[in-house]
Order: sequence, then structure tokens, then C-alpha cells
Amino acid sequence: MIWLTSCLMLTVASLLYIFYLPGGLFLGPTKTRAGYLRERKDAVYENLRDLNFEYKAGKVPDIDYASLKSSLQDEAATILAEIARLECVPAAAARKTKFRKESRP
Repeated sequence: MIWLTSCLMLTVASLLYIFYLPGGLFLGPTKTRAGYLRERKDAVYENLRDLNFEYKAGKVPDIDYASLKSSLQDEAATILAEIARLECVPAAAARKTKFRKESRP
């Protein structure tokens, strides 16, 4: 009987230790689409630098280098275009608001 009670208490203590949430959880800052795209842009640029380094070291053949470089540059261009589009929309909205305020008598 003592053995069963001690096993039960150990089980309850283990479950409490695993699943107990003390207070609020810190989930970190929320990510926006623009923030995600900036991180992705940094990763693509780092990949381009690594590819260039490996090509100069002779680890990557010419054909592979050209195809990988063009695909990474295309991805970077797409990311930069989307970042520009996202940053342009709030700026255009701010200009419209400013124009409406100035046009009122």
C-alpha cells in the first residue's frame, strides 16, 4: 500500500512539474510580414556570400555557381520587391491622411 501511494505521489508531482505554468509566458515579440521578409533577405544575402566564397575556393563548378547565383538573386529581388510594396502602402496611406487634413478649410 505504501508503494502504491508513493508511486501515485511521484506521478502527480511529475505531472505538476511538467505541465504547471507559473504566471504568464513570454512568447517573444510578434513578427510582422516585413520583419520576416527582412530576416529572409539577410539569409539570402548570406547564402550569396557563402556561394561566392565557395566558388572562389574552387568547391563549386561554374555551371552550378551560375544557376545557384541566379536563383538566389531572383529570390532576393522578389523579397526586396515585396518589402518595398509593404513599406510603400503605409507611406501612401499617411500621405492621403495628410492631404485630407491640409485640404480642409
